Amino acid sequence: MVPLNTCCRDVLLEYGSSPPAFPVSHDPQLSSVTRESRLRRIVLLTAAVTLALASVCAPAQNSLPDIGSSAGQLLTPHQQEEYGAMMLAQLRHYDYVLEDPLVDSWLDSLGSRLAANSDSPRQRFTFFMLRQREINAFATLGGYVAVNAGLVLAAEREDEVAAVMSHEIAHVSQEHVLRGVERAQRDQLPILLAMLGAVVLAQSAGGNSSDDAAQAAIVSGLGLMQQRQINYTRSNEHEADRLGIQTLSRSHYDTDAMAEFFVTMQTQSRANGAGAYDTPDYLRTHPVTTTRISEAKSRSEQLKRSGAGFAAAPIATDNPLLPGGLTISSDVLARGGTGVFELARERLRVLSADSPRAALREYEQMTHGGKLDEAQRYGRAIARLRANDIGAAIDDLEALLDERPGDLWIELGLAEAQARGSQRDAADERFARLLSRAPNNRAVALTYAQVLSERNTIAAGKHAQAVLRPLLARSSDDPAFQRIYARASEVAGEPIRAGEAYAEAAFLGGRAEQALIQLNTLKKRPEVDYYARARIEARIAQITPVVLELHRQGIYDEVLDRR
Repeated sequence: MVPLNTCCRDVLLEYGSSPPAFPVSHDPQLSSVTRESRLRRIVLLTAAVTLALASVCAPAQNSLPDIGSSAGQLLTPHQQEEYGAMMLAQLRHYDYVLEDPLVDSWLDSLGSRLAANSDSPRQRFTFFMLRQREINAFATLGGYVAVNAGLVLAAEREDEVAAVMSHEIAHVSQEHVLRGVERAQRDQLPILLAMLGAVVLAQSAGGNSSDDAAQAAIVSGLGLMQQRQINYTRSNEHEADRLGIQTLSRSHYDTDAMAEFFVTMQTQSRANGAGAYDTPDYLRTHPVTTTRISEAKSRSEQLKRSGAGFAAAPIATDNPLLPGGLTISSDVLARGGTGVFELARERLRVLSADSPRAALREYEQMTHGGKLDEAQRYGRAIARLRANDIGAAIDDLEALLDERPGDLWIELGLAEAQARGSQRDAADERFARLLSRAPNNRAVALTYAQVLSERNTIAAGKHAQAVLRPLLARSSDDPAFQRIYARASEVAGEPIRAGEAYAEAAFLGGRAEQALIQLNTLKKRPEVDYYARARIEARIAQITPVVLELHRQGIYDEVLDRR
């Protein structure tokens, strides 16, 4: 495992406007020790996310990577992967990750297509969505790439989202993140230690005022780290832009999209500066420059004039009518995106809103500007479903399905609405058809298993287990799957299987200590057989070093009772 103080050294390259602002609790019931532990954990994670913001607007420089850099000797590929996984788990722990099977499938499809056509097609990438509405994206070690919901909502078309992601993929493929570790060792650790000292000093004051002072210390430290990294990361932006546009071209996306999104971000930055948004100065990166926009346009034109003569990588297909694992040349595919961007954007609008009712108010405001299009009507239907207005949701989705027959997103939404309403038989028939059509589709399986588990009968639980079983072998790092499988097993009357899956979900969600406690409790149950005990003990052996390292860093699970 990568020591947690690596978080304080490693560099993240950010594409957007502002880093996530991690909350500091004002709960008077929390002990001072608990508050300090939580603050330190938040500080470490926040520092890791924002150590080195790659300025989206820095002037491009014709600077090639330093081939002689020793950065590659600091962390092995395995350690980089562990770092990325730990980062994702911590983001899940603080509920910053937006986990939805349909959105995940769209983002992974888009990201995988770009990664396959990047300069490092063998690099493993993990793409995930954050629920924040700021225009943001970042890449970190191990090929972990995050995209904010706000970035997707700001995009006019999928090509613009692809432009941002191809830029972040280039940061990974060119080892910009890894090369930044050397500078981070010199500058950022002392800054972080000073910031932690300020936090501890502020905490000694006690009360809510200490929390305010601690947050001020965090902000000042992060602002200093951000400023120190801007000059350093400017030299990487030119290369990431250039390679990102090449990746767009190879993936058959519009290469003009990068310049278009730069303009969008420049407009956003000017609006912030005019006071249209309440964005503090220390959370802003420098505005996108006119030079950078013109260079992106120039590169796009050069690629078009040259015929974009890149050999496109083969693309895997999940078409249920074709053999599994078949790959086809992307040259035979029409130019364009995944075909579901508009639906994904509206689904994100609902899931990232403060509440379903808040999302419905957004759609009501949209109607003042004219009639809602199909994707917006889908989003409103999902908002109604989540607001428990089942009848209206069913009516909306049935009308949409008449207009777009066979659309999996709409049909899956209708099946879920029918299941939560009074049309259980119709829902089961629809789910069965969807599973027959796409037997390994994660979104269909997870949605159906969840509604089955909600029926809370042994038969329904066993049915849910059967629906999930085909995905079991490839879902070891999928917390959503583990949670739903745990509940299905619990309803089916299999508490040991349920306990193992609940512990795994806790571990993947950044609760390693809780997972360890759950497994140690589980193995003492008298009904645990030899094989289950062997599995549990093996997992305990894997998780224990993670928890010990967290403790060594002074980071404890703040929810656990330590009396």
